[in-house]
Amino acid sequence: MAKSNSAFMKPLTVSAELAAVVGKGPMPRSEVVKALWVYIKKNDLQDPKNKRNIVADEPLKKVFGGKAVVNMFEMTKLVSKHLS
Repeated sequence: MAKSNSAFMKPLTVSAELAAVVGKGPMPRSEVVKALWVYIKKNDLQDPKNKRNIVADEPLKKVFGGKAVVNMFEMTKLVSKHLS
């Protein structure tokens, strides 16, 4: 049986850039990703032709290292740089 307090659920410090999008931390990585998707859907930032691509607005560009469009797999890697 898996422990409920796994490393995945450990609260992490959220950078100022990421906090502008998902709220102040600390929060577990899973909550950060959930909050990010809420933000993306609320602001209609998914590419309508290819739902795997996220079209970044200004706050997300800061999180994505200045990139205007990232795919959802790349997004996870870029977001992890803002967690410690």
